Amino acid sequence: MKTAAVGLLILCGALGHRQDPATTNPTKQQTSTAAQEVQTENDVTSARKSAVSIVIKIQRADYQGDRAALNKLYEELVPFVDQPEVASRVRYWRGFAKWRRAINGFNETPTPADLAEDLTDGESEFDAAMQRDPSFVDAKVGAVSCILMRQFAEGIFSKIKDFEKMKEIMAPASQLLREARAAAPENPRLLWVVGPNEWSTPPANIGQAKAMETYERGLEAARAQKSDTRDPLEPSWGEPELLMSLAWSNLNRATPDLNAAENYAKAALQIVPYWHYLRDILMQQIRDAKNKAH
Repeated sequence: MKTAAVGLLILCGALGHRQDPATTNPTKQQTSTAAQEVQTENDVTSARKSAVSIVIKIQRADYQGDRAALNKLYEELVPFVDQPEVASRVRYWRGFAKWRRAINGFNETPTPADLAEDLTDGESEFDAAMQRDPSFVDAKVGAVSCILMRQFAEGIFSKIKDFEKMKEIMAPASQLLREARAAAPENPRLLWVVGPNEWSTPPANIGQAKAMETYERGLEAARAQKSDTRDPLEPSWGEPELLMSLAWSNLNRATPDLNAAENYAKAALQIVPYWHYLRDILMQQIRDAKNKAH
């Protein structure tokens, strides 16, 4: 098409035809529209870069156990929540910041009083992400975990003894879990969230074995996912978390395997050497157990 257009202009000039300036020169309106499109494209690119930068900081703050930074970075994503091109993913990472802030809080002594509030905020952000992208499996996974952890933090599981009432309370999480499993059964983050629920299912020897098999499946899927070229705003975490869960599981199983626990923990630390919980808490628990065994 470009070659044909150039040829036409040359032909018109050779024949001495004078073209109407209105057909050869862009109008002010056309120029303005083009400039606006370029400006919009530049704005989207700039917003994406800024959001990615904040997301990277959120993930690091999570591993470092920096709950104050997670709150701050959660707020820093506010300017991008209504950018159509990135809104669902920005909402996801805001939810992630609150979710991980709560998880880190569970490891603190004394336990912070705002865990349920963090999890409620996280669930709200994951829900907003799903509203913008109903097929967003990772948002469903995050919401499920927030719901279950909030119910645990509020003591729901110990307070409610009626099975039918518990089913009713669990219905929203159960529905999201079914949808996520149907859409992406091998999603490594889904398998990481499912594992703890399997672990606590009696009898212990069966539930624990099933959870560890789930973590192994998730680990394989996470490693396969690493080879994909991914948008930085798309969730792709999971390998170190699954290694950590396997380390914890081998430490806490009915018949502990302390060497396996240590090996899994070291493998996770090779990926994230600054992970506070793993380096300073779980590894110390493993060392203590090994010293006690000897």
